[in-house]
Amino acid sequence: MTPESTRDSESRSGGADQDPRPTRRGVLLGVSLAGLGGALAGCSTAAVPYDANEAGVAPNGMAQGAMPSSGAMPSSGAMSSPGGMQSSPAPASSAQGGGMQSGGMQSGGMQGAKPKKKAKPTGTVLGAASEIPVGGGKIYTAAKVVVTQPARGQYKAFSAVCTHVGCIMSAVTGGTIDCPCHGSQFKITNGAVITEPAPSPLPAKQIKVVDGNVLLL
Repeated sequence: MTPESTRDSESRSGGADQDPRPTRRGVLLGVSLAGLGGALAGCSTAAVPYDANEAGVAPNGMAQGAMPSSGAMPSSGAMSSPGGMQSSPAPASSAQGGGMQSGGMQSGGMQGAKPKKKAKPTGTVLGAASEIPVGGGKIYTAAKVVVTQPARGQYKAFSAVCTHVGCIMSAVTGGTIDCPCHGSQFKITNGAVITEPAPSPLPAKQIKVVDGNVLLL
């Protein structure tokens, strides 16, 4: 063989030997890129606890992927509004407490309050008011009081002791209160002297008609 043919053969054989090299590099490069893409795809973007180990597991045993993010945790007792916003309902304890206060304690206190009864005046019961005639009167010797009724429903009371010498009145007639000792007479309306020798009118007394009885205050 001539030197030229030998070089041509070597160049052809050498070219054949070099053809597979670029192919193997391409395969290796493709494998490397595929492995890098898989590694990137396997990486997690979730937050890793500060004290987690290489596997992303926290000391309390919760793995990196199991930890919920702060934005994904629903608030307890939240109610969804039509617009998508969440609002928390008022605490049930306060509502119940308000109901007990307004519906139970306050109303119960008002129902339990009883109206105060008017205190009856204290004094000495002289007798029934029906015993005193209109235009006349009645003498209560034990109490030394004379009660008159000048007009219907109008009651007056005076001392039954005569202002002359201290005798007790004996009768109420003709619109006067009469003393049996010396004939002194007094008006049933105001106890003024009508007939002497009494020097002054009869002192007035305070009475009140309660439950149909004349009460000396």
